[in-house]
Amino acid sequence: MFFNTLQEWLDWQENYHPRFIDLGLDRVAGVHRALISNNAKLVTITVAGTNGKGSCIAFLEAILTAAGYRVGSYTSPHIINYNERIKIAGELASDEQICQAFERIESVRNDISLSYFEFGTLAALDIFSHAQLDVQLLEVGLGGRLDAVNIIDPDVAIITSICIDHCDWLGATREAIGREKAGIYRSGIPAVIGDPNPPESLLQCAEASNVPRYCIGQEFSYEQFENSWAWLGNGASLRDLPAPALPGDHQYTNAATVIQALQLIDKLLPVSETAIKQGLSSVKLCGRFQYIDGEVPILLDVAHNPLAARKLADYLKKSFADKRIHAVFSMMKDKDLPGVIETMKPVVFDWYLSPLKNPRTADLEVVKSDFSACAVENVNSGFSDFAETLLACQKNAEAGDLIVIFGSFFLVSEYLVNCQMGVG
Repeated sequence: MFFNTLQEWLDWQENYHPRFIDLGLDRVAGVHRALISNNAKLVTITVAGTNGKGSCIAFLEAILTAAGYRVGSYTSPHIINYNERIKIAGELASDEQICQAFERIESVRNDISLSYFEFGTLAALDIFSHAQLDVQLLEVGLGGRLDAVNIIDPDVAIITSICIDHCDWLGATREAIGREKAGIYRSGIPAVIGDPNPPESLLQCAEASNVPRYCIGQEFSYEQFENSWAWLGNGASLRDLPAPALPGDHQYTNAATVIQALQLIDKLLPVSETAIKQGLSSVKLCGRFQYIDGEVPILLDVAHNPLAARKLADYLKKSFADKRIHAVFSMMKDKDLPGVIETMKPVVFDWYLSPLKNPRTADLEVVKSDFSACAVENVNSGFSDFAETLLACQKNAEAGDLIVIFGSFFLVSEYLVNCQMGVG
């Protein structure tokens, strides 16, 4: 099966496999062996966790690029277009490159059924194998143990924060989720844990698998000062570091975690202090506390679980304490809506519930019921689409207020796409 455009390929992939999410490695590993015949393994950094994966990949990419390395990065989901998932030396993979990768996958698949995410993961690995890279950065899409990315052995593994999310696939406790994330461990390969309070399962799995582990607050840490910060490791330190260009205090945790990972593979990829400082200062990432100035400015964030919402609420209290905040909001039905609402309600003046063209979006009546159960009254709904929702919010906002668009990658995508078309 071959198609002429990237969109045709993606439309077909979305409906080809019987389940959109189908965790397991056997099918994708078999196709990968047939697809990539050369045995030269790229230096690989794998990043798993609930929140902070995208930020860690962005820090790694910025620092390693500043160090002069040719970097490939694979992330998900995308915000504006699919090509964002696969980057080569700082550039998005082209439609042609991705389509050619899909064709190569199709030529060796032999009727093995693959999910949408598995096609994308294989395409990224295939493209990277032809791109003369020094290092590949792989973000785990969901979980770790059974995620398609886990067919590749890392040279260092990073696990960011652990929060209750994707319970239908990963379990309903932090311990269960941590155990799934620990599936990216490999015996003898170091793992860096960036959660200040990691579940015991992460530590137990490391010990059971002979994995050298490095936990923030134990084997490494950081200190913030007025105009700089310091990274502190066992027998090493980096001082007078510039503040991360990504806003939010939690980004110091992500940056410190990344620096520890790079220290552990220094013999494979030496990185200078100058490159670290340059990367920290130049890093960019769409949809994370992204500020758009205007008479009524807008803040975009992809917070979609209580932990991420807590970080957003803290950031709003610290950086926008004098502003009345209006929230344009939507979430997927498999998320903890009450947890997010309860976390954000102290900082939000009123809410505007936006419909999304996605079958996973939470049902409006369920969302309204959750708001009612959380005793939140200033809730506006009944809009036909995102554009109408945003215009209603802007109409009721005044100069000096702040509009926060959050709750889903898809919602942030709606704003950025519509902005290009003149909405907002």
